[in-house]
Amino acid sequence: MEAHFYNVDIAWTKERQGEMSSPELSTKVEIATPPQFPKGVEGIWSPEHLFTSAVAGCLMTTFLSIAENSKLEFTSFSCNANGKLEQVEGKFLMTEIILEPTVKIVNENDREKAERVLQKSEQHCLISNSIKSKITMNTNVVTV
Repeated sequence: MEAHFYNVDIAWTKERQGEMSSPELSTKVEIATPPQFPKGVEGIWSPEHLFTSAVAGCLMTTFLSIAENSKLEFTSFSCNANGKLEQVEGKFLMTEIILEPTVKIVNENDREKAERVLQKSEQHCLISNSIKSKITMNTNVVTV
């Protein structure tokens, strides 16, 4: 497979805020220093939120692909994700991402398959594989 490129433009708008856009996308996203830092802004996506959401979003899209190929029947997928920011040796690092995906299945006989698909999704997530943060995943498969 040849390389793919994803273009993002960032422009400062005021104080500790900016705007993200991409020539490939139709929406813009506000971005700001998180409120835990001096002059941080509440209520706006931060790079730390985006980093955490990239891992969770990649898990979901990888899961959807593997579930389809595995013919796993499910009614919903959701994922809570928590990114841990720490100072290590004088540098701020996102040291861990905790993923808590929930998959709802109709047939109890699919529970083991759903667990396997989730594990495989975490192993093949390109974002998780591209970062040095520890990835912890606590799965939840529910029969509805």
